[in-house]
Amino acid sequence: MAKKRVIRCLIIILTIVLAAGVEMFWLSRRKTIKQYKESQAAFGNPLMGYVPSAWYNEVSEDISLLYMDITWAELEPEEGVYNWASIDEENQISRWRKEGKHLVLRFVCDIPSDEEHMDIPEWLYEKSGKAGKWYDGEYGKGFAPDYNSPTIISCHKKAVRAIGEHFGQDGLISYVELGSLGHWGEWHVNYSEGIQRIPREAVRDKYILPWTEAFPDAMILMRRPFAAAEKYGFGLYNDMTGQPEATQSWLGWINNGGEYDQTGEKNVIVPMKDFWKTAPSGGEFTSSLSMEEMLDTNLSGTVEMIREAHTTFLGPKIPDENYVDGYKEVLKNMGYRLWISMAELKNTAKGSRLKLTWENSGVAPMYKEWPVYVYIEDESGKLVEKSRISIKISSLLPGEKATTLTALETERLNSLLEKGYRLSVGIEDPMTELPCVRFAMETLYQEGKNYLW
Repeated sequence: MAKKRVIRCLIIILTIVLAAGVEMFWLSRRKTIKQYKESQAAFGNPLMGYVPSAWYNEVSEDISLLYMDITWAELEPEEGVYNWASIDEENQISRWRKEGKHLVLRFVCDIPSDEEHMDIPEWLYEKSGKAGKWYDGEYGKGFAPDYNSPTIISCHKKAVRAIGEHFGQDGLISYVELGSLGHWGEWHVNYSEGIQRIPREAVRDKYILPWTEAFPDAMILMRRPFAAAEKYGFGLYNDMTGQPEATQSWLGWINNGGEYDQTGEKNVIVPMKDFWKTAPSGGEFTSSLSMEEMLDTNLSGTVEMIREAHTTFLGPKIPDENYVDGYKEVLKNMGYRLWISMAELKNTAKGSRLKLTWENSGVAPMYKEWPVYVYIEDESGKLVEKSRISIKISSLLPGEKATTLTALETERLNSLLEKGYRLSVGIEDPMTELPCVRFAMETLYQEGKNYLW
């Protein structure tokens, strides 16, 4: 009788052990798959979107980029003395750093206006032997320096080095629209009025190289697809966005190259059809048309131009609150729109594994290689695990997909998520070390994190 009881007990114990083993095996192999819908909402994100002037007191929540231009006259009122205090205050540099925003920079030597003035310093005017020409013409009044002057070239190199030492160290300047030459820094002058022409290629290169040295981590853009832009992997910008004829001319240079009308040089404007895959397309809305024409009457045409140009940012001329629908439609068709279409979470013998399917429904990639993380929080919201996701986010082009596999230390994560744990994904800005990119998907977005569970 005792022997039977022992056997019965052994059977019960064995049954329990086997059941537990089966449960453990099932839990260790449990897999959960979730699919997500793409969002059609319009919103801004870091490194893209509208770019109002940095001196604006109020900017909307969708603004992450600000525009700052600096004239040489305001930068260096005395030779070797730089007016940083005034420039930083006017452009609210400490505020934008604190708020985690980034800047587009353009250095300018000649801005036509209604009044006679000069945008290079008085000391440089005298030191260069007054090299240049005062003008009063179709574009307005001003002084066009002779950019061939060895003195101006030498002093320009020093000025750019100083700008880089002040602004180029922490990632605040994300994009440099390479100005320096021509009216508005756009590499053209109205030479029909007797103004000295833009220099030829050998001299122009002396205005380009200092920027590559001063801002090695910023992305540089040029007004035209010069051979130098192709050589250095620069982006391009179009300050006539929204104007059909001018934009088609700009796109024509990009597709076919052509002659540089400012100098008559051939083969210095080259085809750069795929530049946008690795470097940004920027610019601003033209002043030749009203916002009503661009964002209301011909909104579909404007959006088509922006998409064809693979535009990532536009400013400082941007729409106001009178064109809400057009504003949103243009914003939705600029830059990257990253999202996750599917997530698969599987328990493993040593933790969990997260498989994600990434997509980009925008018109351009996210050009900076910012780190991507998965975050796991417990029921109280405390972070219990943060793991780096192995993905080269800048390589995710529009219309393409990418898959990532990430090993997580947290065990039985599926069960924990059912009990109140949360899992999110975020892209962190190295300048702030905080997540800040909203994904284009229908899911909770909170404090820079996109919640998948």
